[in-house]
Amino acid sequence: MHRDVLNAIRDLLLENRVLSLAVSVDGDPEAALLPFALREDYGAVYVQASGLARHARGLKSGARVGLLVHAADTVDADPMQLSRLSGQATVTVLDKTSDRFASAAARFIQRFPGAEVTVVLPDFNLYELTLGRGRYVEGFARAFNVGPDTFREISALDSSAARSRWAGSDLRGAWGEQRSQNVGVAKPA
Repeated sequence: MHRDVLNAIRDLLLENRVLSLAVSVDGDPEAALLPFALREDYGAVYVQASGLARHARGLKSGARVGLLVHAADTVDADPMQLSRLSGQATVTVLDKTSDRFASAAARFIQRFPGAEVTVVLPDFNLYELTLGRGRYVEGFARAFNVGPDTFREISALDSSAARSRWAGSDLRGAWGEQRSQNVGVAKPA
């Protein structure tokens, strides 16, 4: 996929904070609007939901769900031209005693500081939605198939961008200068 499209998908995920979720509960469709945070490698999103909410009953480990993230609709925008990412995901309920939960909670709280209160409540859970296949639509005649490889490519782009930001800069800093002054060559006695 072209780098510009990968960057546009990444930007859509970084600039928007809520997703629409579609689940099946007892054979009936349910929809919800949930805040999300990205897993570091872009391969999944973390969502939080109260176990008291009806849609949470559709968030069982292994369940397949639908999700949609779209650009903000404004008065002057053509709604048919809003960029959007829709797709399927597989649910994992994160165990509150696991390192995976701790990592997800940290990312979620970083994006939503108010979640520091709810993330520890017994009726709230964090769910990892591992992204599967889907579509990214930029507008008329600009639609692209996406899948796990797409999100790996986005992660690789971010990794190479981070490396290039550091290239050519002096990474030693004060600690490195102090350390290099303390390292010497041992002289024979």
